[in-house]
Formats: sequence, C-alpha cells, structure tokens
Amino acid sequence: MSSALNILKEVFGYPDFRGQQAEVIAHLANGGDCLVLMPTGGGKSLCYQIPALLRNGVAVIVSPLIALMQNQVAALHEIGVRAAVLNSSLSPEDIVAVEQKLLTGEYDLLYVAPERLLTPRFLNLIERITIALFAIDEAHCVSQWGHDFRPEYIQLSVLHERFPKVPRIALTATADLDTRREIIERLGLGAAKIFVSSFDRPNIHYQIIDKTNGRMQLLDFIQAQHQDDAGIVYCFSRKKVDEITSWLVSQGLRAVAYHAGMSSQERNQNQEKFLREEGIIMVATVAFGMGIDKPDIRFVAHLDLPRSIEGYYQETGRAGRDGRVANAWMAYGLGDVIQRRRMIEESGAKLKFKQVAARKLEAMLSLCETTTCRRLHMLNYFGEVVDTVPCGNCDVCINPPQVWDASVEVQKALSCVYRTGQNFGAGYLIDVLRGNRTERVKEWCHDRISTFGIGKNLSETTWRAIFRQITVLGLLAVDSESHGILHLTELSRAVLKGQQSVHLRLQVNSIRSSEKQQNSDITTLDPTEQYLWEQLRAWRAKTAKEHGVPAYVIFHDTTLQELARLSPKTEDELRRITGIGVRKLDKYSSHLMAILRGD
Repeated sequence: MSSALNILKEVFGYPDFRGQQAEVIAHLANGGDCLVLMPTGGGKSLCYQIPALLRNGVAVIVSPLIALMQNQVAALHEIGVRAAVLNSSLSPEDIVAVEQKLLTGEYDLLYVAPERLLTPRFLNLIERITIALFAIDEAHCVSQWGHDFRPEYIQLSVLHERFPKVPRIALTATADLDTRREIIERLGLGAAKIFVSSFDRPNIHYQIIDKTNGRMQLLDFIQAQHQDDAGIVYCFSRKKVDEITSWLVSQGLRAVAYHAGMSSQERNQNQEKFLREEGIIMVATVAFGMGIDKPDIRFVAHLDLPRSIEGYYQETGRAGRDGRVANAWMAYGLGDVIQRRRMIEESGAKLKFKQVAARKLEAMLSLCETTTCRRLHMLNYFGEVVDTVPCGNCDVCINPPQVWDASVEVQKALSCVYRTGQNFGAGYLIDVLRGNRTERVKEWCHDRISTFGIGKNLSETTWRAIFRQITVLGLLAVDSESHGILHLTELSRAVLKGQQSVHLRLQVNSIRSSEKQQNSDITTLDPTEQYLWEQLRAWRAKTAKEHGVPAYVIFHDTTLQELARLSPKTEDELRRITGIGVRKLDKYSSHLMAILRGD
C-alpha cells in the first residue's frame, strides 16, 4: 500500500486515504472482486483509479453517462493520467483512433457506456489487450426495484463469463438491502468482498417544510441562504420545470432547465453551462444528475415529493461533495401524497412492482412526517446501525416539532368527509370546515350541514397539514379514478367513534436566513484572505476556460481556500496543499505563487 499512498499523494495531491478507501484499493489491486457502497463525495472513483495505475493493463470503467465520463477523463488529464472515453459523442474517426491507442497500450483507464461495452465489436476488441480491472459505476442501475433501472446493466454479467480472471468492482452511493442482494446476484459477485461505508453526509442540512406556495417558498430559501450559489431544483414534471425556470429567471436568478422533452443539444448546452459556470441553478426532472460530480453545489431543493428515500438520498447527495456546508430543502404537501399514490395505482406495472413502489413511498412519507432526527431516520432505512444521538443538523433537531392531540380536529375532518358524501378533495372540505360560503359550497348546500364552520378556529394552512398527515396515516384514501377525492378507510372508524386518539405534528417552517453567514467557510476568511480567494477564483475561471473544462477540474474550492488561508511562500509549502499533486504543481506553481505574492 506504500505504492498506493505514493500515487494518492504525488498524482492526486491528497495526503491520506479516507474511510475504507485503502482497504478497497488493496483488495482490488490484489485481484479481488468487491462491491463498494460509499456516499456521494466519499471518494469512490479513487477506489478503482489507483488500482488501475497499480495493475498491468487497462482498467475498463462502465459508466451510464457521457457527461460523467468526459468530466472524469478531463480531470485525469489535468493530473497526467492516460485516460480516454469511448462513446457515441465521438466521431467514427475518433473512435478508430481511440481503439488503436488502446491496442498499443497508450491508456491506463478507458470509460465506456454499457451499451457499447456489450457490443460484439467492443468485447472482441478488449479480448486482444491486457485488462487491469472492470469497474461498474452506478451499480444500483442493475436493480429493477431501484430508482434508476437501466436494462443494459443486467447483461453486465458477461464480463465475469468472458473474463473470469479479471477483478471487478461495483460501486454505488445508494442501495438498500434488497438492491444490494440484486446487484450481487445479477453481476455474479457472490464471492466478492462487500465494503459499506457510512451513508451519513454530516455537512448536509436537511429541511422539509409544509408546502403553501412552493415557488415563493423556494425563492425565499434561495435569497436567504444561497444567493449566487450553484444549486439544483427538482420538479416532478417537464411542464413545471419550464415554469419554475422562467419564473426564477424573471426574479433575477441565473437558472436553466433540463428534462427529457428538450432536444439533446439544448440539454447538453444547459448542463455544460451548469458545470462550467459558477452560481447557476439547474431546474430539472430526475432525468438530470446521476454521475454529476460538480463539487460546489451548495443546495438541492425539491418542489415535489421524491418517490423513494433512495431517490431522495441520491438527489440530495449531489450537494456539498466538497465537504463544505450544503442544504437539502423540500416543500411537501397533501397534493404530493395524492399524486404519488395515484401514479402507483394507475401504473400498468405488475402487482409485485406496485407493492414495492407503495412500500418505498410509505417510507418516504414517514421521513417527511417524522418527529425525530431525519438523518437517523434515513441511516436506519439503509440498515446502518448508528448511535441514537440526534444529528443536530436537520430541521427536526434544530426546531423540534410540537406534537399535539388532534383527535377532535381529526374527527371533524373525517366527519366532514362523510357528511359531504365522500365526493370531494381537501380544498373543498377545508372550505366547508372553515365556513366559507363559496359558490360551489352553496351549490351543493353544504353550508347547511352540521360540519359547516366547525373548524373556523384553524387556518387553512393548519387544516391542509391535518389532511396531509391523516392521509399519510391511512385514515383517508384517495379515489384512484379521481383527482384528489378523499374517502374514509376502515382505520377511520375507530377515530370517529372516539376509540383511538390521533397525535399530529406542528411543523416549524424556519428559513434560518442567518445560517449561511454562520456556517459558510468563505465568510471565515479575513479581508486579506478574502482578497486572495477572489484572485485565485478569477485565475481558476480564466484557466478553466482556456482548457475547456469546468473550474473544479483545475482546483476545488477547498484547495483555493487552503491556499488563501495558508498563503504558502515556497514550492515545498505549496506541495503540502490538499489537491495539488506533482503534475498540477509543475503546471500551475508559478501562477499560484505570483497571485499569493501579489505580483
């Protein structure tokens, strides 16, 4: 492992391995198969990149996204590692050139999409060379129960069948116990060693608020905590993505859109803008994000409910990959519950798939409604046994929700559903409960029933929270053939008869506008260090543009902060800065020293 540590220091510029990296690298470098579960930002890529440099031959990396391959290869080129991509973005001439260099041993790593890897042409090609290892990135894509199933991944067992002596490593940032078992089975990794790191991302603050006016709540959140920061906003539909993007732009924010309904050219342009420029907000469906390794994403916001904790964890995990403070924010309401449940019921999937989807949705709803630490809730879901000490960095820990006996109010709500004939949605029922004589209420004569006005002491927002929570609890169900009509369930009988009490949560929707000022690493710099930080960022932006790569490929923010704080005076001191390896020292030391000296 001394050789591995030397590569880590000299090539990648990091002083020490983190977590289980050293164990994984040793196992793979010695020819063993492994399955690695490591959180986003945990350093998964080093687990195969360093063994690729230690072993003879070429490491073949299977990756599902062109953008990810290209960014990883650009970063490797910056530190002097011989790497290439082979995918549909290349011209026929470029493909032939890469194949020829591959045959003559000019690469250490080759990134390839699963579709291309499975072609007879490619398999025949790599049979003619020495293969160091196979790395299967985003391995959760093999699971039909997962949130990002890719059918091509199921066929990757061919690697073990045709190349039984080549070690394999499968990597993912998110997989529950069922998904892990499926990865092992489908990829033939029964004898592989399994490495499971903690799923905890302590630098991410989790916050889920009651949705009242989603777009305004989002704007308040961004303006209070993330002005000029890069972030991702997830929406359920393409239409909503377009609407929110236009609205954010009208509010003076730099936002771009990404969804499957756009042309590939427009999607690629917006993705490149997000990756290469600073302070861009990407508004997207879940079609965006897998494999995006931009380290300085400061927030991920959800305006609609994710369908599973796995999806939520992976999407929020795109924030704060550099280890600095980041936010995972969500606005969630009754409409989200109704929409997700109706989608499952109306889908054409087999019953078993519907049952799995329903179970995952209920787990997600449980996370939203929990009155205990959200981080512990998620870690327990992934089977991680942790101390029962609350994290102190989620909204529940910082502002513990009040739990109140809402039995009487719930009886009023359920009774109103019954008295109105179980034919209406929450909005109409709230009008009746609050005594609002709307035209529709008068048309149905529901201003004359016993439940009219019996809930006028509570606000509309509170009633919406009540209906949302009792729907989650199963006291109300959504008519699968309607758009939000609520009806009673068997569970509601005991509550209506007073045989069962109901306790609900009161959620505190704090924006915590002072948090960024308190926690941002940048604000801890003194005036001189702040000036150096700005100068270094300007130089990095200029250099990245000249090289045609995202700024973080040149240096991460954490490296620039360390430079600004320590202000090294010699090349030897510069060498000790995290993220500066030998190649980058040779390329950039004179520029960095000039900035630090004030030349």
